[in-house]
Amino acid sequence: MVIASFPMMCICSCIETFETKFEDFESALVFEAIITDELKQHEVKVTRTYEFEDEGPETESNADVRIVDGTGNTFVFQETLPGTYVSNQSFAAQSGTTYQLSVTTNDGRSYSSTVMEMTESTTIDEVSAQRITNDEGVDGMAIYVDSFDPSGNSVNYRYEYEETYKIIAPRHNKNTLEILFSVYPECEARIVPREVEERVCYATNLSNRIIQTTTSELDEDRVDKFLVRFIPSDDFILSHRYSILVRQYVQSNIAYSFYETLNELSGNESLFSETQPGFLIGNVSSDNSRDEKVLGYFDVCATNEKRIFFDYKDFYPDEPLPPYIVPCVESSPLEINHPPGTCPLIRQIELDIVELIGENEGQFPLGGPFIIVPRECGDCTALGSNIQPDFWLE
Repeated sequence: MVIASFPMMCICSCIETFETKFEDFESALVFEAIITDELKQHEVKVTRTYEFEDEGPETESNADVRIVDGTGNTFVFQETLPGTYVSNQSFAAQSGTTYQLSVTTNDGRSYSSTVMEMTESTTIDEVSAQRITNDEGVDGMAIYVDSFDPSGNSVNYRYEYEETYKIIAPRHNKNTLEILFSVYPECEARIVPREVEERVCYATNLSNRIIQTTTSELDEDRVDKFLVRFIPSDDFILSHRYSILVRQYVQSNIAYSFYETLNELSGNESLFSETQPGFLIGNVSSDNSRDEKVLGYFDVCATNEKRIFFDYKDFYPDEPLPPYIVPCVESSPLEINHPPGTCPLIRQIELDIVELIGENEGQFPLGGPFIIVPRECGDCTALGSNIQPDFWLE
């Protein structure tokens, strides 16, 4: 069975309804990109579909990747990681200008997209958070987006989000353990002051499903409290301070239809690594062979984004924090174990899987000299970064 590791390419325009075509396939070149009206270095990924038993997609390196606009400008992309190409210069897609993707692989085969034009721009009016009970009876936080285009030209919307949350290690100690001797029978550790901040960290998750809506059947082009994210109240990411950046893309009719079909094929859990029953033809094709299978959709989109913050106590003022991501169970492994002649505590320190709670003063009569917990409980860098993001607000 073949897995389609399908990346997305985005430049948005108004074209006729997207027609799907399904074919059996062995291997196909896969393109992923999103070109927007943001002034930045844009990115294109080139990979190949892969077999179910393979670990992941094979990257396509040493390709010549370009985007050419209707005024004759060429934006060249440089390979920064295997299969990942970043534009040499920052640019923003312009309204009324056409764009076309062109890729030549290392073996000399060339590929191009249909010519695309950017969609209309619509601003997000509001991103809001509300405590709700969902249709499955689960209590949690709903993230809604509101948007309105008085011209009625936008109609189709796709959303992505980046959520960032604060992590506070619940069993953090200002001290940690350092190995003095690690080879049996000399197995010894000592307590030393911690040298870096490992109590408070920040982690970020990206959306991994297709989230889109259309206002085509409504009286006005208004997105009203559209749910982009639901987080159960027992999810530890809500425990302290949470932030979400919601990004809105305005889509053409054909782009909306393409992603709707892709969503039906892939499901909502993992877009690009699910077993595919067939082959979804996009708007990128081979210039050398009409029969060659190519997967990808190149779309130029107007985009807008908005970020919000909230604390767990804002919505759950009198309730305990959600369960921590791992049980913080205390233990006291021996420094030396004979037989079989091993150094249990030293081995766990070497693997960086434990953190110090304190000295064992009789709490574990048969244990070693120290009490420990899983690393995540005492060192937040096991779960995130100890560097506060530039956008973070308390």
